[in-house]
Amino acid sequence: MSIRGLKKKQPKTFKVKIITVDAEMEFSCEMKWKGKDLFDLVCRALGLRETWFFGLQYTIKGMCTWLKMDKKVLDQEIPKEDPISFHFLAKFYPEKVEEELLQEITQHLFFLQVKKQILDEEIYCSPEATVLLASYAVQAKYGDYDPNFHEPGFLAHDELLPKRVLRQYQLTAEMWEEKITAWYAEHRGIARDEAEMNYLKIAQDLEMYGVNYFPIAQNKNHTDLLLGVDAKGIHIYSINNRFSPNKSFEWSAIRNISYSEKELTIKPLDKKAEVFKFFSSQLKVNKLILQLCIGNHDLFMRRRKVDSIEIQQMKAQAREEKARKKMENQRLAREKQLREEAERAKEELERRLFQLEDEARQANEALLRSQEAAELLAEKAQIAEEEAKLLAQNAAEAEQERQRLEITALKTKEEKRLMEQKMREAELIAVKLVKESDRRAKEAEHLKQDLHEAREAERKAKQKLLDITRLNYPHMVKYPQYSPADSRDANFDKGSIKLDLKDIDLKRLSFEIERERLDYLEKSRKFEDRLKELKSEIHALKLEEKQSGLYS
Repeated sequence: MSIRGLKKKQPKTFKVKIITVDAEMEFSCEMKWKGKDLFDLVCRALGLRETWFFGLQYTIKGMCTWLKMDKKVLDQEIPKEDPISFHFLAKFYPEKVEEELLQEITQHLFFLQVKKQILDEEIYCSPEATVLLASYAVQAKYGDYDPNFHEPGFLAHDELLPKRVLRQYQLTAEMWEEKITAWYAEHRGIARDEAEMNYLKIAQDLEMYGVNYFPIAQNKNHTDLLLGVDAKGIHIYSINNRFSPNKSFEWSAIRNISYSEKELTIKPLDKKAEVFKFFSSQLKVNKLILQLCIGNHDLFMRRRKVDSIEIQQMKAQAREEKARKKMENQRLAREKQLREEAERAKEELERRLFQLEDEARQANEALLRSQEAAELLAEKAQIAEEEAKLLAQNAAEAEQERQRLEITALKTKEEKRLMEQKMREAELIAVKLVKESDRRAKEAEHLKQDLHEAREAERKAKQKLLDITRLNYPHMVKYPQYSPADSRDANFDKGSIKLDLKDIDLKRLSFEIERERLDYLEKSRKFEDRLKELKSEIHALKLEEKQSGLYS
């Protein structure tokens, strides 16, 4: 067979892109494949056995539709694109997640989808519940909280809260992280699958969980109601309230559901009850509603029947898997505890070793300091010894200087005493000289007075002599050119002789007075010079005494 013949026999294929909540996959499908063939391929790729919850969804003309399992893929009204995109999502929701979700992969896919619906605000959740759910999501992603590893800001890039909650409360990202971390720290020891299951158990109690809403009207002109389909039945809501239904039909109370064009009819099991009719905007909406009703009703009835062999096997495997995981988790917990204890012991030993090394280092430093101190003390002792010698030498010199100063002081005292004695003598001499000067002055005054009296007597005597001469020798009057002195020089009579003698005594007396005055002046000058010398010597002695006192 030729290569060309082999190529002709190969079936034609088309590409499909499957988008899950957290991944994307591409497959090549044969042209004749039905929707179930593609769905089974995706389930096998994911390792999923609980296939009845899921479906392949696509969007056409703005409306979300589920791929039909019993029709060929290409015969259905799918987008004309290459590759063709389908979303692998949960189509039906369990009533009790803990009892119905057996596989871990099923649980994980439900967790991711419900989490996305809460963040996208398709399911309303109170702010308090969103924080608790976010803490379980963080536990599932990061494991146990470790303050050394999970530092502030480690949730900065994670989307954990709906934007509605963030807008409702004026809190910073750091405040929200602190609130979430407070709950997250309490989930220590919870495994990933357990954290995801706790998340779903809280989410399944929310009013909008697992409900598919469709706008309907009680007549053809107005759309004023919402029809909700979930695992428990059909519910009728007002257009502004998706939490509390106005009317509900449980699956066990519904006898038949049918549609004709845009009209859909719900017939209760009780034939006496009123038949509920409503209108939708499109025929496709009625078909989608009927498809969801059939699927949810089948699961509702299935839950209330005895489990099939496959389900029993899966539940047994799930129990075994849970028991195995529980034991594994316990073993891991023990190992983790032992590891933590070993790490704590290691840290304690390292701390003790560090402490001992630090103590050894400190002891070594203390020893070095002691050695340095000993060397320093030895050096100081040597210096002290040298200083002691120098001080002893200085003390001896000081003692000699002290003795010299004492001798000098004694000499100074003696000289001072002598000077004081000389000063006293000088003062006495000065007093005597002053007294002598006063006496001499008085004597000179008396002598001057005597001299004046003598001259006055001389003048009177001369006058008397002249008068006598005129009387005895009148002829002498005619010769006025002869002075009385000439007559005295002639010594004619006894009176003139006496007068000459008296003049001689006066001259002698004046000469003696002048001589004594000169002697007095000379003695006074010598006395002043001596006083100056004494003052100079006293001043020099005072300076020397001050210097000797400062030196002492």
